[in-house]
Amino acid sequence: MKLLVALQRDETGVIVAECPAIPGCVSQGQTEQEALANIRDAIVGCLEVRAEQGLPLTVRTAEVEVAVA
Repeated sequence: MKLLVALQRDETGVIVAECPAIPGCVSQGQTEQEALANIRDAIVGCLEVRAEQGLPLTVRTAEVEVAVA
């Protein structure tokens, strides 16, 4: 399964990784590589919990276009 993740550096310099297709699935790391490894582990855990609870594994995400002035 391939999922998109968003990476963003917070105010302390830590890289926060979030998987928009899985509500609440967030992790972090000191480097991008560490953040990506940690979000992979978090995704697996979130998917296991969602399956156990009978929830859909992911939610629908969509791409939209906006005009920026």
